Amino acid sequence: MTEITSSLPLHSAKGVLTKAGWARAPYWKYDRAAIQSPKWRIKEWDYYSILSPKQEFGITFTASDLGYAGMFAICFIDFKTGKFKQIDTLSLLPMGKTGFPATNRNGVISYKDDKLMLEFTMKPGKRKLKFESAHMECSNGEEGIEGEIHLAEPKDLESMNIATSWKENRKAFYYNTKINCMPASGGFYYGGNDYKLNDKQDLGALDWGRGVWTYKNRWYWSSASGHIGKKTFGFNLGYGFSDRSPASENVLIYENKIHKLDEVLFHINTENYLEPWKFTSNDKRLNLSFQPIVDRSSSINLLLMKSVQHQVFGHFNGTVILDSGKKLELKNFLGFAEDVLNWW
Repeated sequence: MTEITSSLPLHSAKGVLTKAGWARAPYWKYDRAAIQSPKWRIKEWDYYSILSPKQEFGITFTASDLGYAGMFAICFIDFKTGKFKQIDTLSLLPMGKTGFPATNRNGVISYKDDKLMLEFTMKPGKRKLKFESAHMECSNGEEGIEGEIHLAEPKDLESMNIATSWKENRKAFYYNTKINCMPASGGFYYGGNDYKLNDKQDLGALDWGRGVWTYKNRWYWSSASGHIGKKTFGFNLGYGFSDRSPASENVLIYENKIHKLDEVLFHINTENYLEPWKFTSNDKRLNLSFQPIVDRSSSINLLLMKSVQHQVFGHFNGTVILDSGKKLELKNFLGFAEDVLNWW
C-alpha cells in the first residue's frame, strides 16, 4: 500500500494520476481543467450522512454532477419504524455548471428547483448544510422539511483519502475523501416535529468524490461514526471500485486518528439485504456482524444511465484492532453498508 504524505497535483500532463495511493489528508490537488476526458464523463459529488443513535433517526444529503445528469436528494431515515422518506430531483447536462469546488475544505455548493433546495458551505473547521423542500413527504402524511445542520471538523481529525485509476483505462480515475466523526449541531423541522442534534452524541460524515469512471462498476462501501465510551470511533470500508492494488480505503478512526486496515470482505445475502451481514479483513483486525434495520433501495433506468442501489442502515457488533494492538468492542453501533451497481 502506497501512503502519500505531501502535496502533489492529482494529474500529470499526460492526463493520468501523478501517483496513486492513500493518505490521511487530501494531499492531491484536483484541477478539473487537467482532466483529459469529455465533460459529460466527469463526475463530482458531495454526500453527507448524519446519524443520531439515541434519537433513532438519520438524515442524508446528496449533491452530484455526473456530467450528463445531476442528482440532488434529501433522505430521512427512521430507525424506530425501519422506514425512510426521500425527495430527489435531476438536472440535465450540468457538465460542471453546478460549480462543485476543487477542494472539500472551502467553497459553496448550491442548488434549487421546484422540488428542493440544498446549500453546502465549507470553511476550514466547519461545514453548514442548509436544506428545504415543501414537498418532501412524512410518514404521518404531512409535507415539508427545512433546517440547518452544522458539522465541526477538529484540526487533528484525520480523513481517509484515496486516488486510484482503472487497469483498462488509466485516464479513468477515482479521487475520494471520507471524513468521519464530525460533531453535529443544529436541526430541522420535519413532519410537524423539531429534530435537534447534540454535538456530544451525534456525528456526521462526508463522502467527497471527483472522478472519471469506466461505464459499469459495482462497489461495496460501509461507514459508521459514533462513540465507544466517551471516545469517538468510526470506520470506512470499501472495495470493488477501480484498481486497488496501490491502496485500499479501509480505515478505523479512533480519537481522530487513522488506523489503516488492509483488505476487507462483505458477506451478504444479495437475495435479501435485510438478513444479517458479516465483515472480515484479511489481516484479522476486523470481525463484525451487521443487523440491518432499513434497506434504502433504489433503481434508476434511463437507458444509458442505470443504477441498482442498496444502502442498508443498521447496527454493527464485533471487534476491531487498532495499529497499537488494542482491541475495541462494538455493541449496537449504528452505521450503514451498501452494495451499488451502476452503468453511467
